[in-house]
Amino acid sequence: MKKQTIILLFASSVALYSFTLVQSKEWVVPESAKNVKNPTDKTDKENISISKSLYSKHCQSCHGKEGYGDGPKAKELKGDVGDFSTAKFQSQTDGALFYKMSKGRDDMPAFDKKIPDAEDRWLIVNYIRTLKQ
Repeated sequence: MKKQTIILLFASSVALYSFTLVQSKEWVVPESAKNVKNPTDKTDKENISISKSLYSKHCQSCHGKEGYGDGPKAKELKGDVGDFSTAKFQSQTDGALFYKMSKGRDDMPAFDKKIPDAEDRWLIVNYIRTLKQ
């Protein structure tokens, strides 16, 4: 009986671990966050300049100059850094990008503390939008 219990516990642990790995691949953003509208002016020249500077300072080392996920630190990271230029990435809402940047996950740090001004994080979202194919 003990042997069956141990086998069952082991199998359950493996299943739970596998489920966790599958779950962690997709980054689920709450609907309420997806629907948040970007409050910044995407056409303002000063905003465009600031957004590029913020991206260069906080994002480029991992995500690369063009957003391909080929920054100098990208090789040190465990997960997929992502390619901002793809249609799949760009199809996300501004709210979803803002949420992911703010909350972080795995190797992606939470920028709500590193960049406490929400407007600056929205400006980075604007810059990321310029990195389309």
